Amino acid sequence: FFKVTPFEISWSPPLVSSCSFFTLSLIHYLLSETTNQSHLSSFLLHITMADNRRRRSLFHFSLFSASLLCLCLSPIPASAQRRKLRFDANGEFKILQVADMHFANGATTRCLDVLPTQMAHCSDLNTTVFLSRLIAAEKPDLIVFTGDNIFGADVKDPVKSLNAAFAPAIASKTPWVAVLGNHDQESTLTRQELMKHIVTLPYTLSQVNPPQAAHYIDGFGNYNLQVHGAADSVLQNKSLLNLYFLDSGDYSKVPSIKGYDWIKTSQQFWFNNTSKTLQREYNAEPNAQEGKAPGVAYFHIPLPEFWSFDSENATKGDRLEGTSSANTNSGFFTTLVARGDVKAVFVGHDHNNDFCGELKGLNLCYGGVAGYHAYGLSWWPRRARVVVADLNKKRDGKWASVKSIRTWKRLDDQQLSVVDAQFLWNKSANGSVSPRL
Repeated sequence: FFKVTPFEISWSPPLVSSCSFFTLSLIHYLLSETTNQSHLSSFLLHITMADNRRRRSLFHFSLFSASLLCLCLSPIPASAQRRKLRFDANGEFKILQVADMHFANGATTRCLDVLPTQMAHCSDLNTTVFLSRLIAAEKPDLIVFTGDNIFGADVKDPVKSLNAAFAPAIASKTPWVAVLGNHDQESTLTRQELMKHIVTLPYTLSQVNPPQAAHYIDGFGNYNLQVHGAADSVLQNKSLLNLYFLDSGDYSKVPSIKGYDWIKTSQQFWFNNTSKTLQREYNAEPNAQEGKAPGVAYFHIPLPEFWSFDSENATKGDRLEGTSSANTNSGFFTTLVARGDVKAVFVGHDHNNDFCGELKGLNLCYGGVAGYHAYGLSWWPRRARVVVADLNKKRDGKWASVKSIRTWKRLDDQQLSVVDAQFLWNKSANGSVSPRL
């Protein structure tokens, strides 16, 4: 009848309305053609009086129409949209960070900064293939897109571009989330409209903003997720790892401050309150845990503190360009250090950086660049970052709290090479933090 591919499908409310309208219009058309009556009672009478063949045809069409209408009204399975994140049976939770896809119009969009031998046949679809290979190789529990998912200035239709950019994640049926960068909104949709579309897509756990803070928080795409203990363990209903996602904005709205945007006071207030609430739940019965559950944070624009590292003192990875942070320091780094639960921050934005560095106990990490329509270096492969949190196993064989957070990167070469594996945080048996391995 018709075919919909992952690159064409849009699960937004307009599609649901259009699909429902199409179904109802089709019903009305066939009713008028077959019965010459406008009322449902006349149609039912017509079915009753029709010969068996026509009766069956009308019945099957009615059943098909009702099914199509139900499909339109229920595009996303509730289980997929509300699924609870948790550690697996091996005590691991794996996150794939994809930074700066810069997706535009698919096969017609040329690549930037690739080798001359690659240029002729290189397009956005190279990004799609890379992401698909990454997902197949790593089998992550969550995929995090950290902004500049599309390059707004070049896209013809931002909805189609977003759908195509996220298509490999959706096709894999892996839970995924997204925040915005500084280029996503440079087309015809605002940042709010972009996030409102993203949250309608299949398998996403993204949120426009937390309901309890929506009336005061700056930006769009601030939210948190909890990762619970392994299924059938005593901690299966306890969040053992907390994930924070924030909108770092696009460009400064303050005339006297030029350059990029920053994480505002309202967002820090929300983070602080959320972190404290999660700590109370972590320390509460049943199965009360001591201290704070570790957390990680994801956003697009790096904090000014990323300037603290050069190629010599970064723990792992490359610094091949400067840090394009805001020209003002809003104090979010200090807020994170003061709370003490977040062990690592992961950003994008500066495509030719992929290092991690530790400052005051907080790891600051770049994701590298994944997109082929993004600027880069022709000799430096596109890449993505993997983060794994591991649970501690007690002597009785039961899973306990998180013992470590580690990371590595995958390169888009023939082998999907793994580079720069390292521990970011490690908790010793007595609860203290041991030196990085």
